[in-house]
Amino acid sequence: MLLRTALRKKLLKLTALTTAVALAVSPMAAMAQENRGPPVLRDTETEQLLREYTRPILRAAGLEKQNIQMVIINQGVFNAFVADGRRIFVNYGAIMQSETPNQIIGVMAHETGHLAGGHLAKMREQMAQAQTQMIIAMLLGAGAMVAGAQGGSNSGLANAGAAMFSAPGEIIRRNLLSYVRQQEENADKAGVKFLTATGQSAKGMYETFKRFTDESLFAGRGTDPYVQSHPMPSQRVAALEELARSSPYWDKKDDPALQLRHDMVRAKISAFMERQDTVYRRYPLSNNSLPARYAHAIATYRHGDLRSALAQIDALIQQQPNNPYFHEVRGQALLEGGKPQEAIAPLRKAAALSNNSPLIEMLLGQALVATGNNAYTDEAIAILRAAVARESEAPLGYMQLAMAYGRKGDYAQADLASAQAAYLRGDSKTARDLASRAKTRFQIGTPGWVKADDIVSAKPLPGQKSN
Repeated sequence: MLLRTALRKKLLKLTALTTAVALAVSPMAAMAQENRGPPVLRDTETEQLLREYTRPILRAAGLEKQNIQMVIINQGVFNAFVADGRRIFVNYGAIMQSETPNQIIGVMAHETGHLAGGHLAKMREQMAQAQTQMIIAMLLGAGAMVAGAQGGSNSGLANAGAAMFSAPGEIIRRNLLSYVRQQEENADKAGVKFLTATGQSAKGMYETFKRFTDESLFAGRGTDPYVQSHPMPSQRVAALEELARSSPYWDKKDDPALQLRHDMVRAKISAFMERQDTVYRRYPLSNNSLPARYAHAIATYRHGDLRSALAQIDALIQQQPNNPYFHEVRGQALLEGGKPQEAIAPLRKAAALSNNSPLIEMLLGQALVATGNNAYTDEAIAILRAAVARESEAPLGYMQLAMAYGRKGDYAQADLASAQAAYLRGDSKTARDLASRAKTRFQIGTPGWVKADDIVSAKPLPGQKSN
């Protein structure tokens, strides 16, 4: 009985060790499991730019047809990671801190290297193998303890068995971390390969990693290289520099038009995500560049001066009349400023110029619903249904669709849309309650009834509460 208790405790420690290694490898992935994912930022302009950055890289990696998505995380620190085989996660801070397109493209190339190498699946295999190794080692240790106990409490076998309990954990941990370091090195090599294949410089990738190396040298002084989850900075950066400089595109510069778009997105993120005083430190009023004026206009409307903001946005539109995102910002400012009727026209223009971006269509649908004019109800439903068909993971579209259906008196569809919105927000209990009510309003077997039944029967998403 004592032996079983001891073994049970050791197995619990094994679980803790396995979890700890998983967290060291991918802390953001663990957060995604606990909270169903870190807070996500959605913006058509930024997402479109990131897609254009990654498209040639994914093509070079043979992943073009895998529908890899770019997900922007609401975190100001520099970070990018992969947590599954179909998405690359990037903090808005990584975009903000990348001064050139090439720097963030280099980071995306590195993450694509992880995807192309199947590193996540291989890491799961390593974790499973490590767990098996630990269990075997513990059983052997337990056997030695039993034999030692039979030979007396001071038996060498008993002491050896106890040692076998403690030694494997450290050895396996080091082996796992060594494996992770090798994955990082392989991703670096693959990233440079993809950049070269697409005629792009790897200098930005090198510059980014070198900057982080310089920042971490003091913090990492005296650190045991064998317990690091990433290669030691100096070794990694030296290898990366040698590889990157061997590319014929080392000195190739970013296209000026692409640099401008990059700067525009950075200005937009700053205006939406940072304090007003921080925005104006980054972009003083004396700065009359297009990105600075973009930041000024957004910051002005966000802090309550709608009239001045509209004048600034109109000046931007006059300079670039076919920029969909200037029209989008104008519509958003009017909508959030309590003028939904006036927001409709610029949002229509933005939707048309953006090839009917689903997120912009959702904003247009919101404006149509917010007017309270029943004459817009059918149009709002048509626009929102098209938007959620193309972008099925945005709760906003379903929320506005529910309101439009409710205004029309179609309470079955309103309940179903509300249930879908609640499910996407992670509120599985509310989703089930609304879907159950929707089922009573639909005829059995109809498409609406089937969708509602799917929500009622669905298991909670990771991180959701089931009660």
